[in-house]
Amino acid sequence: MADIVAPDLDALSARLDEVEGYLHLDDKRAALASLEEVSAAPGFWDDADAAKATMSELSALRDDIERLGAARSKLDDARAAAELAAEGDEDFLSEAASLADELAHDLSELELSSWFTDDFDHGDAIVSITPGQGGLEAQDWCEMLLRMYLRYAERRGWKVTVNDCPAAEVIGIDRATFTVEGRNAYGMLRAEQGVHRLVRISPTDAKKRRQTTFAGVEVLPVVPDDIEVQIDQSDLRIDVYHASGPGGQGVNTTDSAVRITHLPTGVVVTCQNERSQLQNKAAAMQILRARLYEIEKAKRDAELDELRGPKHEISFGNQIRNYVLYPFQLVKDTRTGIERGNVESVLDDGDLDEFIVGYHRMRVGNKGE
Repeated sequence: MADIVAPDLDALSARLDEVEGYLHLDDKRAALASLEEVSAAPGFWDDADAAKATMSELSALRDDIERLGAARSKLDDARAAAELAAEGDEDFLSEAASLADELAHDLSELELSSWFTDDFDHGDAIVSITPGQGGLEAQDWCEMLLRMYLRYAERRGWKVTVNDCPAAEVIGIDRATFTVEGRNAYGMLRAEQGVHRLVRISPTDAKKRRQTTFAGVEVLPVVPDDIEVQIDQSDLRIDVYHASGPGGQGVNTTDSAVRITHLPTGVVVTCQNERSQLQNKAAAMQILRARLYEIEKAKRDAELDELRGPKHEISFGNQIRNYVLYPFQLVKDTRTGIERGNVESVLDDGDLDEFIVGYHRMRVGNKGE
């Protein structure tokens, strides 16, 4: 069996060489050395904002270099274990196979990261879920999608802040907006932008008829502070009101919720899940900056908005993915053809990587595994 592991390790070694090439490992090391000199210079922290941006870039470079170094070390360890197994010590065979599996996963993550080339792909994301056709059922579907994405973020080790999630009167939620912080969050999650369709037996229909419902998912990047977005305070109408839904007594009995309307564009942003009005206002302004940046970018490019993608009615014929619970169980992505029979693992456990990675592989034209 050791002779089976060796060819696998040769293939993984070739993949690692390719990853180091297209992630420009040598360039990253040179950039890291240069920024370390800058950060050590006297007066570096005199401009706090610039210093923070530099330190963030330093951290990202170190992380990339360390991940590539860890992959190289894991390959060396796997080769050593395979050699010992080939010499007759079979105890090392399972260790070599286990390290090979881990390395394959690590390389897949590194390859995926290399596909993200847009300005904000490696940064944080703002996700909004809105009910479409389907009445009350669509509000319940929004809540199901919210739970799915929260579980996915948990699996990825991302931090989630729910900014706005008012409960509907009968079932589900009126809408949801949340911020996701983590490596490649925007790059990964923009695969989810579009219309999502659910087919199931209606939980609110006494006759137990099949119901089709829709929800729309919007994904925006969190715009870094060093990118200027012109917002005239006189163009804003800011309303405060009692928060609704979960959040505790302090949230629901004070005017902590904030609604900001940008009068020239009509963009409305609400945030009510923080405990203080100031926190909600800050979160709402962050979301507003992202949406106004998107609008300005669309104007400058004079083409379809590259961040939001083409706008579609949240209804039949426009969905990017179907989730069927009845008369059979199936989740199928209409863009890639990827499908999964275990619907529970997707909706309840947030097991979305196959769909998200599949979309990005199709997007970049990478047909490899």
